[in-house]
Amino acid sequence: MNFADSEVIAAILTKAGYGIGESAEEADFILINTCAIRDNAEQRVRHRVRELKAMQNRRPGLRIGVLGCMAERLQSRLMTEEENVSFVCGPDAYRRLPEMLAQVRRNEELRIKNEELAAVELSATETYADIEPVRLAGNGISAYISIMRGCQNYCAYCVVPYTRGRERSRDPETIVREARTLFEQGYREVTLLGQNVNSYEWIVESGKWKVGFPELMERVAEIDPRLRVRFATSHPKDLSDKLLEVMAKYPNICRCIHLPVQSGSNRMLKLMNRKYTVEWYLDRVAAIRRAMPDCSITTDVIAGFSTETLEDHEATLDLFRKVRYDYAYMFKYSLREGTYAWKHLADDIAEEEKTRRLNEIIALQGEIALENNRLEVGKEYEVLVEGESHRSKEQLFGRNSQNKVIVFDKGDAVPGTYRRLRVEKCTAATLIGALVQ
Repeated sequence: MNFADSEVIAAILTKAGYGIGESAEEADFILINTCAIRDNAEQRVRHRVRELKAMQNRRPGLRIGVLGCMAERLQSRLMTEEENVSFVCGPDAYRRLPEMLAQVRRNEELRIKNEELAAVELSATETYADIEPVRLAGNGISAYISIMRGCQNYCAYCVVPYTRGRERSRDPETIVREARTLFEQGYREVTLLGQNVNSYEWIVESGKWKVGFPELMERVAEIDPRLRVRFATSHPKDLSDKLLEVMAKYPNICRCIHLPVQSGSNRMLKLMNRKYTVEWYLDRVAAIRRAMPDCSITTDVIAGFSTETLEDHEATLDLFRKVRYDYAYMFKYSLREGTYAWKHLADDIAEEEKTRRLNEIIALQGEIALENNRLEVGKEYEVLVEGESHRSKEQLFGRNSQNKVIVFDKGDAVPGTYRRLRVEKCTAATLIGALVQ
């Protein structure tokens, strides 16, 4: 989402006459687009700002701005505490960036005094639907398309509703048009983005009918069978059978679903306000595998949420064994100011214990991922070739429909094309294959 937002920001500033610098050393403004969902992300931003401050000491004319969710959450504190940045801008205020940058340039102290410019009231409608993003440092093959913003699920631990506002969907005509334009420009994969894409809904003609996420997916998939379609991310409570039917119908809709579970304990899920049970979640997993037996499933999980017991933790490990995820994003719980948990629930699991539980989940998932990948050896897949391997210029890499990376000797393959590969060996993270002639 932040990458897609950065492309919108680039479009707004380019239209206002600014150019994108090749490096931080030559820039007049350095804009840091931030995430606030976990404390680790915010600490990395603070560290980066301090690094840039050292550069600013050598170049007094350099201005530093913090954008995105962290800016919305902390606003003036970022301008007055140790970071002392030149300006901040929340996710719904990007259209005002040219005005902000102009004011910063005029200000002798290089800081905005008017805090009303720092953020605007969170919008009730999609804010940037008419902006054609500037594709930043992409590979010319894969692109992101934001289809909705915000969230109103109010999970107890999550700051997103407070930094990005309530859900609002984008006109499907603009989404399909953007996807078609990308395909005509040579892109061969688009990822539809939203905090919860399953909640996408566009009401047409005064409520007479609506476009939901399954209908949107179908319309994008029908642009051309050579255009792969992915999406992120899904809330388990809203994953419908209709969406699974559409995915199964179109081969160019990728066979990969990111389905964040967060915990394998019903007690924890209720406390987190996730609005589903483990039983419901496992039913959705079973539905996915009935509709698409070859579909990969990935997840998010939190270790050490408020009052989590060893029994709750073991339930999470048990769920991992049952589902056998292909990949997982695994994190220690970090308390976020302003959330329900911050107001009402104690952050009462010791950091050392959080780390121990997290490491146990990571170790188990590593074993499962390796076992899953070993089952891939000998299979053949169509892969969209994306570029050179990081390890060797003589090798390329691509991803199959299941979003698994396959590295292979390049032969006559070129990025941006589809090639058939046979998997010959694997690690827990990567498949190693060979071109099928």
